[in-house]
Amino acid sequence: MGKFRKFMMMGVASCMAVTMLAGCGSDGKDAGSDSNEVKLGLNFELTGAAATYGNTELNGIKFAMKEFNAKEGNKFKYVGVEGDNKSDNAEATNIATKMVSEDKVDAFVGPATTSASLAIYDIANNANVFVISPSATGSGVTTKQNGDVYENVYRVCFEDDYQGATMAVYARETLKVSKAAVLMDNSETYSKGLSAAFESKFKEEGGNIVIKENYQSKDTDFNASLTKIKNSGCDALYIPGYYTEVGTIIKQAREMGINVPIIGGDGFDSSDLVKLAGDKKYLNDVYFTTAYTTVNASDELKAFIEAYKKEYGEDPSMFSALAYDAANLMMQAYEEAGTKDHDAVKEVLDKMEFKGVTGTFTFDEKHTPKKAALVVKVVDGEQKEAVEVDPNK
Repeated sequence: MGKFRKFMMMGVASCMAVTMLAGCGSDGKDAGSDSNEVKLGLNFELTGAAATYGNTELNGIKFAMKEFNAKEGNKFKYVGVEGDNKSDNAEATNIATKMVSEDKVDAFVGPATTSASLAIYDIANNANVFVISPSATGSGVTTKQNGDVYENVYRVCFEDDYQGATMAVYARETLKVSKAAVLMDNSETYSKGLSAAFESKFKEEGGNIVIKENYQSKDTDFNASLTKIKNSGCDALYIPGYYTEVGTIIKQAREMGINVPIIGGDGFDSSDLVKLAGDKKYLNDVYFTTAYTTVNASDELKAFIEAYKKEYGEDPSMFSALAYDAANLMMQAYEEAGTKDHDAVKEVLDKMEFKGVTGTFTFDEKHTPKKAALVVKVVDGEQKEAVEVDPNK
């Protein structure tokens, strides 16, 4: 069976229409409370290394809440409690503790990164507070160390095992790569997870990893590793990292004459990638996995993009779209439950079929969405083509 088909974004009219809510009130966490206000804890990387992700996700959530609260006839009003974790896991923990104990949030949407998300899961889960993660793609992060699923943790993104395998299949079958180099951020859970999944699937598909090099977050000089990679004879370079380093890596790689395809994960998806790469010409023959793209957008998706751009002056990125979906999903769950009773809301979440701008999905037994991954081709710094890939077919 074929693994690919040209991607056409699914209709998202229901997500655009899901702009429900009105009312106000004080705290309360159960059906017996006098409050009709639901507090969402927005614990994000607003400064520091992951600030681009955190700020775009916060924008997506604010936009969703503005739409949702604007419609009459809803049962609750949704308010956000914001906190800047400074791209620091310890600070994410501190903020989560405060939001649970002092602000009495009903649910978290965020943080953006896998590592910061892991830092708050136990706090939220033990307090019976929901977490909807927009972009914590780390494999197995919705399960505890003993293997049990976190009862209150969900995500709207696919996991790294899936997107790493997706790129491996695409590299072998479409790009015809037989010898891959890997340049991994050894300080990031995200990068290590993607790397492991890619390497395993690439070998399973008959490919060979000819060299593997490591770097650390905030590194700026990658020439030593890139020189080894250039001399390895690879016909593609897989970089499972965040744009903050990837942009510089691409620039240095192209400047030293590494002209093979550069492939990676959804950490590539930032407008700052072009700025860091220095020249759009360096961003050709670049491919990355993602959960969302504006390529071949449906009329409904175009309407969302236009409305978002009117609000913020820029197109929504994958991260703002995922956060928009995460917030809408959480708010829709409360509306469908018709109560703030925890068990009632959880029952809705577990059974919900959600239609959003990043696709239509239900949750599997580990609270991860069942939805396809996309591979986007970048031409002169812009997303030009997208295909849907299923690595399991």
